[in-house]
Amino acid sequence: MSEWLNILLRSAGLFALTLLLVRLIGKRLTSRLTFFDLVTGIAIGVIVAALSLNMVQNFAGGLVALAVWTVFPALLYLLAIKYKAVRDILQGKETVLINHGKVLEDKLLEARLTPEDLLGQLRKKNVFNFADVEFAVLEADGELSALLKREKQPVTPKTLGLDVGRENVPQTVMLDGVVMDEPLAAMGLNRRWLHTELAKAGVAPENVFLAQVDSLGQLYLDLFDDAIQVPKPRARERVYANLKKCQADCELYALATGNPEAGKMYAESARLLEQAVRELESLLTR
Repeated sequence: MSEWLNILLRSAGLFALTLLLVRLIGKRLTSRLTFFDLVTGIAIGVIVAALSLNMVQNFAGGLVALAVWTVFPALLYLLAIKYKAVRDILQGKETVLINHGKVLEDKLLEARLTPEDLLGQLRKKNVFNFADVEFAVLEADGELSALLKREKQPVTPKTLGLDVGRENVPQTVMLDGVVMDEPLAAMGLNRRWLHTELAKAGVAPENVFLAQVDSLGQLYLDLFDDAIQVPKPRARERVYANLKKCQADCELYALATGNPEAGKMYAESARLLEQAVRELESLLTR
């Protein structure tokens, strides 16, 4: 057998074997690499390359080495799931770099990081002033986690004391000009509704590249022709405006009517509408 054919067959067999062995290790190598994962991957690659090119005289010994570098890490990962001490050895421990706004120089040295490294990691988190950080932790995988000081944190509905409704995942109802019936049905809609909304927006169905419907039934469009400006959905604003108008009308009727019972009814309706507007305001005006 010629040398090139021998290398081809050996490489194909090792490729299939390596694929099987890597699957045995799991998805860890392809997600977040620790230093141990990196060393394991390099060792497996070197062994496979040496065996493929027939650089190892004892082929069986090379297979044993490949099995060791595959099976042993898989066993260590299983042990790491159960025992923290093994996890600390394989993955390392997290390191606090900033504590209560103070940079810990000794921890930076321990993590082998320079001040420029720390500032660069913070900038990746959209933090450009280290004084804004309450805590910063270097995770075991080398990723920096930062917690801003309370006064520097973004405002959320919870901090404002607002109760907002649950937001559902938008459904893609058109993709590359093709209507997708299953997501439409999941939203309780149909093709007639979709074509009606497209007609309101003045858009032809064949010009729609992507269309999504949010939890309030608003349709968002992206067209093949980017020069065409698509009007933004105004369903929330219209609902909010109609509620406010109904509230104002009820207040006006309560003042204008000469019937005390009718005035009382209109005043109560205005109060209920005001309460509904107050509860829905954060949802309808964002």
